Formats: sequence, structure tokens, C-alpha cells
Amino acid sequence: MPQFFLNKRLIVLLVSIIFLVALIGFSLKERQNLTWPEQFIKDTAGFVQFIFHKPAQFVAGFFENVNDIKHTYKENKILKARLEEYAVLEAQVQELEKENARLREFLDKKESLRDFEPIQATVVGRNPDRWQELVIVNKGKRHGVTKDMAVITPSRALVGKVQHVSPFTATIQLLSASDQKNRISAFVQGEENAFGLIEGYDEKRKALLLRRIPFDAKIKEKQKVLTSGLGGVFPKGLVIGEVLEVEPDEYGLTQMAYVKPYANFYDIDDVIIAKRKIDDPKEEGE
Repeated sequence: MPQFFLNKRLIVLLVSIIFLVALIGFSLKERQNLTWPEQFIKDTAGFVQFIFHKPAQFVAGFFENVNDIKHTYKENKILKARLEEYAVLEAQVQELEKENARLREFLDKKESLRDFEPIQATVVGRNPDRWQELVIVNKGKRHGVTKDMAVITPSRALVGKVQHVSPFTATIQLLSASDQKNRISAFVQGEENAFGLIEGYDEKRKALLLRRIPFDAKIKEKQKVLTSGLGGVFPKGLVIGEVLEVEPDEYGLTQMAYVKPYANFYDIDDVIIAKRKIDDPKEEGE
């Protein structure tokens, strides 16, 4: 009896081996049509792959798009900074060319309204309720900061002026502050400079208001607006922005220009406080 079972197992093993070899040979043989089990397995596997492929592709595409957006944002920020620097540099070059021509006539001239001593500072505080009006920096009286000093970005675009000073900090009033007393003597750069006063900020247009421009001054869009240095406080030649639009004032006696500021008042981290070197006349206002 045990011999019978042993032979039976051997026979089953041999039959299985023969069946496996035949199946392998059948699978390796070139065929035009698949068997129904093969078709069923392939169709099932393809359907499952289709179900999981779409969500996986969507998720992978989503993260790829997010990564592309991050890179685009960084590149856009770098390009904006470079454009701002280019605009500032262009305005400064034009002014320097004019000043150079004047200096050739006065070779003994030793001081200029442009000269200032930079005081590096970092924004350390900002009130959410007055985000567009005031910032606090980490430099004060101990560092040589005084009231009404000009404050600029590292690329020398005007941000505002010092409003209050304590021993180790200073409060900066931004140009975007809604304060009619915040006046800055400025001019529109051109073949003939047109002078006026920065007075106020248009929140809807996101533009500064350059008022009291002579009615016969010919102002065009995209002309640069700079500080004149004639107010007794700010250095000359600090870039404010560019002209967006010009219109007559309410009485028609002078013109008013909307000026797009170069500085981003919403996002300010590091600034430079400009301590003017030339003696300041004891006058109120800028």
C-alpha cells in the first residue's frame, strides 16, 4: 500500500512537470490571439493601472506645478528687483551727467546736495493697523539718526522719512501714509526739470501725488521723479518713482502728476537712513 501511494505521488509529479513544460512552450509560441484567461488577466491589470494612473498623474502634476510656481515667483521677484535697480541707476546716471557738466564750470566746488552718510537699519516692528504708514527700525539717536532724515531702500528708492527717534530705535513714516503734512520737494527729470511737492498718496491708484507743477511744464509718462534736495533735509537725487499720469489741478493754475513709487511699501525688510552731509538750514518741512 505505501508503495502504491509513493508511485501515485511520483506520477502526479511527472504529470505536473510535463504540464508545466507544455504550458511554458505554449506561452513562448508566437500566437495571434490570447486565451481567455490571459485576456482576462491583462484587461483586469490594465483597468487597475488606469484607475490608479490618473490620480497618481494628477498628484504628480500638481506638485510639479507648485514647484514651477515657486520658481516662477522667485524669478519674478529677482527680475522686479533688478528692474527697480535699473530704473534707479538710469535716473542717477542722467542726474550725474548734468551735475558733471555743471561741476566742470565750478572746479573748486567741494560739497553737493547729493552727499549723505548711509546708516544701515532693519525693520523690527510694524503695526498691522497702520501697515502702509509706519515701520520701526533698529537704529536711533545713539547711531546718529535724527528726525526728518530720508529713508531709502538698498537700491536707493525713497521709502519715507524719520518721524520719531528714541535712543535705539526710530519710527519711519512711509510715503504711502495718509498725512497731508508729509511734503517732499521733488522734480520730474527731463531736458528741463519740473519741480513740485509730493503731497499725499492715492490708495486706489497706489500712486503718490506730485502737486504744484508749473502749468506750462511738459510732463510725459514714465519720466523719473527724484528728490530735489531743496527742502533742507533730504539729499538730492533720491529716486521716488515714475510718472503715471498728469492732469491740471482743481483750479487749473498748476499740474498734478500721479507717481508710481519704485519702493514696495508693503514689503520692507532692510533700509538705509540718509544722513545728509551738507549743513542743513533750520527750516521746517522738506
